[in-house]
Amino acid sequence: MKVVNSLKTAKQRDKNCRIVRRKGRVYVINKKNPRFKARQG
Repeated sequence: MKVVNSLKTAKQRDKNCRIVRRKGRVYVINKKNPRFKARQG
């Protein structure tokens, strides 16, 4: 999982990426290709 300041570029890496809010943090998750996971800084 990458920790990034802005999730805008992380979301655009793959068309299956979704933005999810969990416990006050913003995540990018991808069910089909889990290597695209990211968390906002």
